[in-house]
Amino acid sequence: MISLKGQVMETLLSGGFICKTSDELAFSFLQNTENFASVEQQLNLMNRTIANANDGTVLFCAYQGIGDDERKVVNSQFREITASLLPLIEWLVLVQEAKGDNSPLSEGKVVRLNELQSVIEDTPAFSEQLTKISRYSLFNSSSSAVDAQLKLIFKRLLELGYLLKPNPDNQIFVATGKVDYLFEVIRFIDESENLNLAEQAEEAIKQGDLL
Repeated sequence: MISLKGQVMETLLSGGFICKTSDELAFSFLQNTENFASVEQQLNLMNRTIANANDGTVLFCAYQGIGDDERKVVNSQFREITASLLPLIEWLVLVQEAKGDNSPLSEGKVVRLNELQSVIEDTPAFSEQLTKISRYSLFNSSSSAVDAQLKLIFKRLLELGYLLKPNPDNQIFVATGKVDYLFEVIRFIDESENLNLAEQAEEAIKQGDLL
C-alpha cells in the first residue's frame, strides 16, 4: 500500500494541486516541517521543488532548474492555461456577479448549482453570457438550455480540478486552491502585458458581448 508521503509525491509529480479543500490530509502532512523537507528532498533529486500560491494555501510541483527540456514542458503548460484564460475569467466574473459577492471565488467557497441556475435564468444578460461562455472550446456546449450548459461547465471544471463535489447526490460544489493559483497566473499576465483582463470581462458582461 502506498504511504501518505508516496501519495503526496504522486499528486505533486502528476501536476496536481494540494490545498486544504482538495486534500486536507496531504495539505496537513506538508504543513509539518520535517515532512515538507523530506518530500522536498525527494523532489530535488528529480529537479523538482514544492511551489506555492496564495501565501502557501495551495501547493504544487515546479521545476527547480529550467533547461531546454523543462522549458518545453513549461511553455506547453503555460499555453494550455492561457488558452483557457478568457473563458475561465468570464466564468469567474459571471459567478461572482450572479452570487452578488463582493470578492471573487476562492478556495473553500461554495457554489450551489441550483441557486446559480435560478439567478441566471431570471437575468437575461447572465443567460446570454452563460451561452457565450459555454460555446468556448474549453466547454464546447451546443445546448441552448441553461441547465445543460451549467452542468457541462461544472463537469469540465471538476475534471480540471477547479471545483470539487463533496457529495455526489447533490449539486453543491466547492472551489479548490487551483482557482487561487489561476488568479495568480492572471495577475502575472495582466501586469506583464497590461491587459486589464478582469475589467474587460466585466465590461463584456455589462455589454452582453464577448471581447
